[in-house]
Amino acid sequence: MNYIVEVQIECPFCGEVFASTLDTSQGSGSTIEDCTVCCRPIAVEYECEPGEVFSIQSSRA
Repeated sequence: MNYIVEVQIECPFCGEVFASTLDTSQGSGSTIEDCTVCCRPIAVEYECEPGEVFSIQSSRA
């Protein structure tokens, strides 16, 4: 089973949507990603099971 899942993240600063990957092997969690356009930090919270992401929210970090 592939635990690395590609997701789309919307930057709360500039509004751009970019692709990133999440390791779902540990279940739901949070991480900090830098926007690929404006380079600002984004807090990403996600709910998942191994191999599947159910929801993802992004906010200013």
